[in-house]
Amino acid sequence: MSSNISLIKLFEEVEVLLDITISSKKRLFEEVGLCIEEKYGIPRSETFKALFAREKLGSTNIGHGIALPHGRLLKLKRFVGVFARLENPIQFESGDNKPVQMVFALLTPEVKQQNQHLAYLAHLAEVFSEKSTREQLLKASDKGAILQLLEQ
Repeated sequence: MSSNISLIKLFEEVEVLLDITISSKKRLFEEVGLCIEEKYGIPRSETFKALFAREKLGSTNIGHGIALPHGRLLKLKRFVGVFARLENPIQFESGDNKPVQMVFALLTPEVKQQNQHLAYLAHLAEVFSEKSTREQLLKASDKGAILQLLEQ
């Protein structure tokens, strides 16, 4: 997948959590879980467990203040993305020792193919590796602006 494909078009849904105040990776996963529970009715504990279990295997921090946590949810019917911009960066163990301020959580249905999940992660990493994209996402003033940037 090349970076000319819109992130919005890859996912049936992208949720946006803008300038949230949290203190840790655990709290972030709880917030993402709450978002998924409110929107899709999947208990927040399932999202938390899926994201945390993957994180135990190794940090999903890709550098430059970006993390791409991901997990599979049995009850999810389609790929869902949750973009979160944090008010204050948090530690998210990584090789570059830089805290994370933006997160794109990828939540995948259990029944989807593994290669599609990996292709989405690769595309996300490519998009967020672009300095101008990161800078624009940090400056965007509202959810609409974030979604517009992710659509480009």
